[in-house]
Amino acid sequence: MALVDAALDEAVASADTLADDASRHLVAAGGKRFRPLLTLLAGELGDGARPELVDAAVVVELTQVASLYHDDVMDSAPLRRGAPSAHMVWGNSVAILVGDLLFARASALVAGLGPEAVVLQSRTFERMCLGQLHETVGPRDGEDPVEHYLQVLSDKTASLLATSARLGAMFGGCRSEVVDAVGAYGEKVGVAFQLADDVLDIASSGDESGKTPGTDLREHVPTMPVLLLRQRVARGEGTAADVALVERLDGDLSGDGALAAVVADLRAHEVLGETRELAGRWAREAAAELAPLPDGPVKQAFGDLAEALADRAA
Repeated sequence: MALVDAALDEAVASADTLADDASRHLVAAGGKRFRPLLTLLAGELGDGARPELVDAAVVVELTQVASLYHDDVMDSAPLRRGAPSAHMVWGNSVAILVGDLLFARASALVAGLGPEAVVLQSRTFERMCLGQLHETVGPRDGEDPVEHYLQVLSDKTASLLATSARLGAMFGGCRSEVVDAVGAYGEKVGVAFQLADDVLDIASSGDESGKTPGTDLREHVPTMPVLLLRQRVARGEGTAADVALVERLDGDLSGDGALAAVVADLRAHEVLGETRELAGRWAREAAAELAPLPDGPVKQAFGDLAEALADRAA
């Protein structure tokens, strides 16, 4: 990870002062480095010593960071990783362009890994864009909003986690069945990760998550607890309080008091517990994908990671 951090710092560097400052902004803010960790761990299932592993880990983190610049503009999020979002510092146009610049850096780096990696990265980027597109326009008439949302999570978030693990196994020299297993694991872990994030958006403080609690609610971005609440009301299974809460969620949440009130009500609602259970289920299914992997510390680490995600939601 130290090598990845050093290479990441080099990858975002620019001779242009504005581009350099803005590109480093989110990298310097830290983050979990979850995706490169998956890459490096998967690589340990093979020989784990190939220099391509570091480049692959940097590619997936660059892709993730680039997407955050765009996401924060679309979501009007004031904070990211505990720091002001790039668009709050430099404005929307600069944030979008810097995101594009980082996507370009990721593309240049993945080109050195060969055609198979380029195709995989391209298809992943396509899925990320489609996930964001489908989140933006919402479900079609007659489409189940919960199933639509799970597909959005698979495309927008889980696809890059699957690719992170797959690239690690590929460049670690693993057999194809191991590559496929860690890819399936990463896909399901990714959904669990985002469902746990939905819980944290409501249940945690800003200090814990690095984001303002209820940011998604304020911007009317769909999350699983809200979708489950709407589902109850649409089926006629909601209480009068549930109906009133949905009306408030659809209303003006720009004021801190109004936002805090709906966050408090959702924290106390059963739908938050249902989302926790759903996150745990996806995490357990991810762990089940590890069966083809050889026993050892890497398989144990992947299993522990899935368990930690379930605990994160809890």
